[in-house]
Amino acid sequence: MRIRVGQGVDVHQLTEGRDLWLGGVKIPHTKGALGHSDADVLIHAICDALLGAAGLKDIGYHFPDTSNEFKGIDSKILLERVVALLDARGWKVNNVDASLILEQPKIKPHVDEMVKTLSAIMQVEQDAVSIKATTNEKMGYVGREEGVLAFASALIIGN
Repeated sequence: MRIRVGQGVDVHQLTEGRDLWLGGVKIPHTKGALGHSDADVLIHAICDALLGAAGLKDIGYHFPDTSNEFKGIDSKILLERVVALLDARGWKVNNVDASLILEQPKIKPHVDEMVKTLSAIMQVEQDAVSIKATTNEKMGYVGREEGVLAFASALIIGN
């Protein structure tokens, strides 16, 4: 059995007039993430962790923000495509551990729905997806509620 680990990081600006998508779930908030797609930083970090573990470059390589094909795309579709890329090369997701860093809104009420959504896409049990959240203690762009940051680690297995 082959085992590989990858890590991913993503950041997006927060702005009024946009929906806030995190982990494939629309979160009620006065601001949303700005980006070419739906700007779901959690899914983007997970995609990068999975792609990196498989040695398949990064999310920007596969889904460039210069392409109209990905303008406004639901990031769940990007994750589905990443899982398919891994599968085509004999890799399967074993588990993902991710952290969100933002001041508001509180994430805890939405974690179960995120885990359910992401585990289904990645074809793993729900206990194989860990999502944590913290603030930046009012420091920096995250503390000023100007942006949202996500980190993810992934373990993939292959034959």
